[in-house]
Amino acid sequence: MQAASRNTWQGGSATDRRLSGAGRPSGPPPASHCKPVYVLLDVSRLLNCGRRQTPSGIDRVEAAYARYWLSAAPPERVGFVGLSGWGDFAAVPRQTVQAMLAALDEAWAGIGPGFGGARKRAARIGAAAQSALLAGLGRGALRRLLRNTEGQRRVLLSVSHRSLERREPIARLRQAGVAFVPLVHDLIPATHPEYARPGEVGRHLQRLATVAALADGVIVNSAATAAVLDPHLIRRGGPPPVAIAPLGLELPPATVAALATPEPWGPAARSPEGRPEPPYFVTIGTIEPRKNHLLLLHIWRDFALRLGPDAPRLLLIGRRGWENENVLDLLDRCTALRGLVEEVGQVADLAVMRLLRGARALLFPSFAEGYGLPLAEALALGTPALVSDIPALREVGGAAPDYLDPLDGPAWARAILDYADPRSAARAAQLERLRQWRAPRWADHFELVEDLLERVVAAPSGTLAPAAAAVRGGEPAWAGGVSGGAGGRLRPTATPASAGATAAVAAADAGVR
Repeated sequence: MQAASRNTWQGGSATDRRLSGAGRPSGPPPASHCKPVYVLLDVSRLLNCGRRQTPSGIDRVEAAYARYWLSAAPPERVGFVGLSGWGDFAAVPRQTVQAMLAALDEAWAGIGPGFGGARKRAARIGAAAQSALLAGLGRGALRRLLRNTEGQRRVLLSVSHRSLERREPIARLRQAGVAFVPLVHDLIPATHPEYARPGEVGRHLQRLATVAALADGVIVNSAATAAVLDPHLIRRGGPPPVAIAPLGLELPPATVAALATPEPWGPAARSPEGRPEPPYFVTIGTIEPRKNHLLLLHIWRDFALRLGPDAPRLLLIGRRGWENENVLDLLDRCTALRGLVEEVGQVADLAVMRLLRGARALLFPSFAEGYGLPLAEALALGTPALVSDIPALREVGGAAPDYLDPLDGPAWARAILDYADPRSAARAAQLERLRQWRAPRWADHFELVEDLLERVVAAPSGTLAPAAAAVRGGEPAWAGGVSGGAGGRLRPTATPASAGATAAVAAADAGVR
């Protein structure tokens, strides 16, 4: 990755330097370094993260954005919004976002005995915030925020695909003079529809249409994503500016410290009988056709027939996904794979990092990726990788990994057996190349993002509709009616907001409904 290769690291072990950015400021720049842009960060996805056992890559990105703007910008320069069941944005209190992040950080890390309780706490905070949004709380706070910041340079920043399916709420904020900048993670449902869930192709094309119609600037995670997005941005007046900002990879110090403690995995581990454990490989990701698990399972079935119990092991980290009948049949019914292939499932970050660090290599035979976070994680830990030869993974891995055609099963089988051998020259060569690889940093990512925001708000006057165009009777038109009668919106079926949910946003809403 070009952006990553410019970084230099100082002090500490190789793994510590890759993971925590030792020798540099590890956090965001101080508030005085932030450009004077008022950011409205959409945290709609973040509020739902407590429902999931482990986060997706996009979950992690939205959390990183919330963490950055909480730390890098003073309260008068950032606000948080979420989409409600009514179809409008509403303000989310800063303290709610802070509490949600604290709970999620603890739950995702998986350190100590209390992380299960942190997951429940995150679920409660998210449910209370969602109930408050559904009750209409926060809408008055957003109206006042827009009035108080009128004349300032304002940007709605949406870093998940969640809000792109609803064009109208974004359009109403643009009519109020707020620029719109989304982060597009990938176009896989559009470019590879054969791997998408039913209905996902249409939804993703709708998201891309929203970006093309409304975005004043766009963030992408790789040049590969930018290349496939470009044809979708052709529109009257020219496409918006695009920032290619690789995603950061910096683990919290507590996780780095926990990794320094011994664990019972890896080539040096021994069984209860004292025998060395066999070498193992790891693949990370939802079990779905695009990830090409079928290739690996067929390879391991062949290993079982040829090598028996001497074959290396394969660990599958990730949940079961969609359109997977052949893969699931092999996992559930192929007796030859038993004892050689293990579904680890969804586990916390610390467990994933430990398993990765002890593996002979990460296996990443994916057919398509927008970025490839598991590859960055493996290389940061000093673990070699055998990966598909596709553009996004080459951006992340640079010269370090060994690249293979995702359709060339015999080549993958040969490489896996070679890497399983403790005398492997190819693995030793990759370990040497890894000494030159540098992990991408969030600080570099956000520097590129802030440069883009500055360009967007510096656009010539009149690019966005003036705020007055969205006002009726002193209030933004998007505030709309909320009754179920004629001209209003029908209230979605839901239980009323709890007293706790109401209290969570009362301070921000100040009684305005």
